[in-house]
Amino acid sequence: MNSFIKLGVVVTLVVLAASCADKSRPNYQYMPNMYEPVGYETYEQVDFLPSQQEAMLPAENTISRGWMPYGFENTPEGKELARLNPSPLDSLQREANLAVGGELYGIYCAICHGNKGAGQGTLVKREKILGVPSYADAARNITVGTTYHTMQYGLNSMGSYASQMNNHEMWQVSEYVMKLKQDLTK
Repeated sequence: MNSFIKLGVVVTLVVLAASCADKSRPNYQYMPNMYEPVGYETYEQVDFLPSQQEAMLPAENTISRGWMPYGFENTPEGKELARLNPSPLDSLQREANLAVGGELYGIYCAICHGNKGAGQGTLVKREKILGVPSYADAARNITVGTTYHTMQYGLNSMGSYASQMNNHEMWQVSEYVMKLKQDLTK
């Protein structure tokens, strides 16, 4: 008889627990951060770092490793100063630089400027963008420095390519553009 009472109490407790359970939420959270994430502001002080440290801003006048700032401003005057800027690439590796520059040009530039630099890329032919001039246009008077400046900052409807290519690659493409210009003016 005593075991029937104990069994009845256990069954009653199980029935009560099951009826009180919320079906929309789990009863137990084994890893609560997976269910309820905590967001933190980037540079705020947080309590889980040792001695109440906070994420620190970079030191003043420092640059990221592997990145060098461009010495000319994004202004018409800066572009004119860049006109006289020669390519820093090794002239002994000119053919290798032109080969790599040609590959990168085909990836990033030919869609608008065309494979030969005549301003007749696929997007121009389909009339998706208009007004892409030829490199042979004498009024443009492009140099390797202005080509690099344009890729660094963008010009008119052309955006910057500084996030897609590093400095060395942009110089390689600039030299390849000058080769295309020379081929077009022959």
